[in-house]
Amino acid sequence: MELSEIKATARQLLEKLGAGGLSLDAVAREGGLAVADVEAVFPRRDDLLTALVIDAYNESAAAMEQADQAARDADASAGARLLAVTRALRRWSFDNAGEFTLIYGSPVPGYHAPQDTVPPASRTPAVLAAIVRSALEAGELTPPRRAMAGPPLLLPEAVELFGGAPGAPFSDIIERGIVLWSNLIGLLVFQVFSRTHDSVRDESAFFDYAIAVAAEGIGLEVPLGVDAD
Repeated sequence: MELSEIKATARQLLEKLGAGGLSLDAVAREGGLAVADVEAVFPRRDDLLTALVIDAYNESAAAMEQADQAARDADASAGARLLAVTRALRRWSFDNAGEFTLIYGSPVPGYHAPQDTVPPASRTPAVLAAIVRSALEAGELTPPRRAMAGPPLLLPEAVELFGGAPGAPFSDIIERGIVLWSNLIGLLVFQVFSRTHDSVRDESAFFDYAIAVAAEGIGLEVPLGVDAD
């Protein structure tokens, strides 16, 4: 069995067993292999998990990047771009619930993600940061009514990802962007894990509304009533 086949089998098991139940033995049984054949490709369970984590981050980010490029090609506003990329991540999340849970669900007992996972994980916030930066440069942001109190709360990596710290009145826009990012992931967790299905009539429309509300925190207007592609 080739690497791609082992990972495909492991993804199927993520849906059935969850990441905590994933093991090389389970993959071997599901794929009709000897454990030694799986170990020849992934010597440890953590090696397999890391490969799946990296793939999940890269594939979900690629969906967002493609949606953003299509929106930019259509000369969409920053708000419309934000809606397009968050919709794309939502679609990917529902289509790949096991992998979504792997990267955004509860930590896998005994697993510690290595540094190799950091660049792929950074691609999602990088898409959001690029949209916010574009909106800032195009004058599409409304200044906040209340500036963040106290000194900046950012690590240098966050400032670098955004492309530098803006001046007033948008000096706290990166912090606000992180709030937007965390709101997006939290909203997806609620929807993928069926936490909103008994509260709203139309979860897709509610998602768009929630993104628009969250975007108000960075002073960005998201157009609602736009048909999903």
